[in-house]
Amino acid sequence: MPFIPHTEEDVRQMLEVIGVDRIDDLFDEIPADLRAKALEHVPPGMSEMEVSALMRARARTDGQPLCFIGAGAYEHHIPAAVWEIATRGEYYSAYTPYQAEASQGTLQLLYEYQSMMTALMAMDVSNASLYDGASGLAEAVLMAVRANRKSKSRRILLPRSLHPAYRKTVRAIVGNQKIELVELPFDPATGRTDMAALEAHAGEDCAALVIPQPNFFGVLEEVDTMTDFAHDNGMLAIAVVNPLAMAVLRPPGEWGGAGADIACGEGQPLGAPLSSGGPYFGFMCSKQAFVRQMPGRIIGKTVDVEGKVGYALTLQAREQHIRRSKATSNICTNQGLLVTAATIHMALLGGEGLARVAANCHQNAASLSERLCAIEGVDALFSAPVFHERVLRLAAPAADILRSLAAHNILGGYDLGDEYPELGEAILVCATEMRSDAEMDEYATKLARVMATRTQAKCPVEPKFN
Repeated sequence: MPFIPHTEEDVRQMLEVIGVDRIDDLFDEIPADLRAKALEHVPPGMSEMEVSALMRARARTDGQPLCFIGAGAYEHHIPAAVWEIATRGEYYSAYTPYQAEASQGTLQLLYEYQSMMTALMAMDVSNASLYDGASGLAEAVLMAVRANRKSKSRRILLPRSLHPAYRKTVRAIVGNQKIELVELPFDPATGRTDMAALEAHAGEDCAALVIPQPNFFGVLEEVDTMTDFAHDNGMLAIAVVNPLAMAVLRPPGEWGGAGADIACGEGQPLGAPLSSGGPYFGFMCSKQAFVRQMPGRIIGKTVDVEGKVGYALTLQAREQHIRRSKATSNICTNQGLLVTAATIHMALLGGEGLARVAANCHQNAASLSERLCAIEGVDALFSAPVFHERVLRLAAPAADILRSLAAHNILGGYDLGDEYPELGEAILVCATEMRSDAEMDEYATKLARVMATRTQAKCPVEPKFN
């Protein structure tokens, strides 16, 4: 709120009407020990001018480093028209379209978004999006437990090659609902899910298998084999995918003999800027058979009594709209502004444009990997094919190397040491279509210099004798 419009006289008059002397009297039913104390760790309020100055100062410190970090959030080119349109008043200020008669534009846009996502994923239905990719996966897990009527268990097979933040988020959301998450190890040679470890669960009662494509290491999983394994053992297959990669890879709906059952992921590569980590949006698609178990909202297209096309909220499966016991989710927003941008982005690029972007990303990743692996002390860690990220092992402490590169205005990659200590000194590097040959050469040159200073042998000091 930019300001509070009530004067002291306004407040006094309102209190007189109510019949109390002060505002605190309105809360006298709350015991003193339960009332919030002073917010000690919240700094004093600032004026609009002061906040603007502070944010400008912080923006100046960010600079414009060369970014070779992916790890779930990617720097892509966003056509200027995307946010020029998305920030128009009718989009920027749009709220949840409860009243169809007043929200036809928003409803149509969301319907078009759903149509685009189902085409991209080769799935039957899509909802109007979710908070983000990680919570989207958590919702997919809950959905799979509800939808898989063949399974009596609440066990989910979850590859360790899945994004660590996704695994943590899923565990936090479903952990108190008596859902067991069983982690599958990855093959240290390929970076893929260990198929022998997966086969060890053959014949077990599990509700679903999560299949990342690509996985957190940038590696392409054996999605056909994993999908068929899930279905052969009475499990649902949950795909967690990079939507941009689906423009050049086979989509989840075509995996294996019958396709994945649920597809979800992070929509940030589709027109959302990095923005220091958000806001982003999650997406979810599924087979028609499971549509009534989908969380969130689905927009439908119809005609009125006069034959005119109209759009309406067809499915609203949250507790505000149906019996709480029947609600599939507590999802309260669909990140509408980000979805608006994504819809415009996909409409501008089209299927061919998205495929070209994805192909350029893959080409740049291969080119970057070739440059960096030519440096002494740098090696590619996994042998399986990748999309636009690759894990590299360094012959020096990864944290120190990345810190030195940052001093040269280069964000050199993501340190995997905390999440995957068994990999040793390893980093995850990414190259999207934004990186030029000159920028990749600059990275390789500076990394070579940094590695040389870190790995060269110290000159021996000979003792002096009198």
